[in-house]
Amino acid sequence: MAETTIKKVSGETSPRGPQGERYLASGKRVSMRLWENEPPTDDKPAAARDYETVGYVVAGRAELVLEGQTVRLEPGDSWLVPAGAQHSYRILETFTAVEATAPPAQVHGRDA
Repeated sequence: MAETTIKKVSGETSPRGPQGERYLASGKRVSMRLWENEPPTDDKPAAARDYETVGYVVAGRAELVLEGQTVRLEPGDSWLVPAGAQHSYRILETFTAVEATAPPAQVHGRDA
């Protein structure tokens, strides 16, 4: 039987994660989160996650370093970080982006 439940997450009351991210809608196989007004930083620590991430830049600029390749991210750009890929971000200008992760990043403490 097909799933028929509609889930809505209000932007005003959506929960925050341990790194300041705001958790948006989430299903069994995919979830979204918002990184809002992230301040400029030096390199964030490199990580390799067991989930795939796609993102879309709403505002600001950043650099994504993925397995030794550097890509500049600007408003309107989107990106993909494959599961298991070593990567880090450097925020160049106050940054807002929406990410989707599959499977959901917040399930079972994947981001801990």
